[in-house]
Amino acid sequence: MEYLEQIGIQAKEAEAVLRTLGSEHKNLALRKAAEYLVKAESTLLEANQKDMDMAREKGMAQGLLDRLALTGDRIRSMADGLLQVAAADDPVGEILNMKKRPNGLMIGQKRVPLGVIGIIYEARPNVTADAFGLCFKSGNAVILKGGSDALHSNEAIVAAVQRALADCGLPEAAVQLIAGQDRQVTARFMKMNDYVDVLIPRGGAGLIRSVVRESTIPVIETGTGNCHIYVDASADLEMAAEILYNAKTQRIGVCNACESLVVHEAVADVFLPMAAARLGDKKVELRGDDKAMAAEPSIVAAGEEDWGREYLDYILSIKTVRNIGEAIAHINRYNTGHSEAIITRDYANAQRFLDEVDAAAVYVNASTRFTDGGEFGFGAEIGISTQKLHARGPMGLKELTSMKYIIYGNGQVRP
Repeated sequence: MEYLEQIGIQAKEAEAVLRTLGSEHKNLALRKAAEYLVKAESTLLEANQKDMDMAREKGMAQGLLDRLALTGDRIRSMADGLLQVAAADDPVGEILNMKKRPNGLMIGQKRVPLGVIGIIYEARPNVTADAFGLCFKSGNAVILKGGSDALHSNEAIVAAVQRALADCGLPEAAVQLIAGQDRQVTARFMKMNDYVDVLIPRGGAGLIRSVVRESTIPVIETGTGNCHIYVDASADLEMAAEILYNAKTQRIGVCNACESLVVHEAVADVFLPMAAARLGDKKVELRGDDKAMAAEPSIVAAGEEDWGREYLDYILSIKTVRNIGEAIAHINRYNTGHSEAIITRDYANAQRFLDEVDAAAVYVNASTRFTDGGEFGFGAEIGISTQKLHARGPMGLKELTSMKYIIYGNGQVRP
């Protein structure tokens, strides 16, 4: 039997068990998995070191190396994420909108798992643990197709989780990792609609475009992050500089990092030197328009390609605007629908920004780095959805469920 078909069959069998598994049993397994991840720290770090060594040999960019790296703190963070998922309310079985019809029928909706979820992702080992935790708690089996750069790390994480599942008397196939790394395996996986109910890509724009284009499985699109911060004329400039510094430099290789600064021309002469000085701590390269360059000598000329680019590097584009309307128009033209922020003291401008900016998450006076399942109280996330169907923004437990109608009658027949 074909390797991928066997994985699909095992996932379907596991899903049948998970669909009706009680919350207590799920939570026990999640806590056990968290425990086993911490216990396996040395094994995970050793596996990750192999991946890191190979990535450096290939010349992987610093931002991507940061995504790939595991540390003791990051392993404990993965475990904590599983514990938070265990502590979260179980959405499966929730009854909504129960109403009585004139004919006596009681019609409502019940929250149910999606089934088998496939996830294709790049070199981010933490996704492996997060994906398992969220899919498992929401009653779904998951098939993981991680990038070749993180293969050893992913194998070690999945092995620890599967040992925990086995100790709890649950099917290890609740989480499976596809080991094959050639493109044909990935292409075949994207067409396994007989076994996989939904496919979620996590990674760069190229990966996401490829999955959307080639998959015969329904896709939930998690987008790249060309995130903007707009500094309004009334902004607290000290606050703006600190928020920008955090959003740009706290982690450069993540999708919710700020890639583009938009500045009202009334404060550009004052704010841009402040921003350049603050970002200078991390040697951020600044690329701006003519007015930005006039305000701060360290800024170099930006090209058209800079406005829509997700750098994942210590580079920032800077656009000056005459008013908030121009700022919103620029952001809506070049953003990727991820996360956008305004720094302002003007309530009306804040509300206009919230209303008119088209993105999954829109902030007032806060860093875009908060667009994250853990920060939003979900424990973890399966991804940041930038589409507008079913789920948008950080996807937690509820976003990994669907609804079915349940109807109670007492003998009704349709006339």
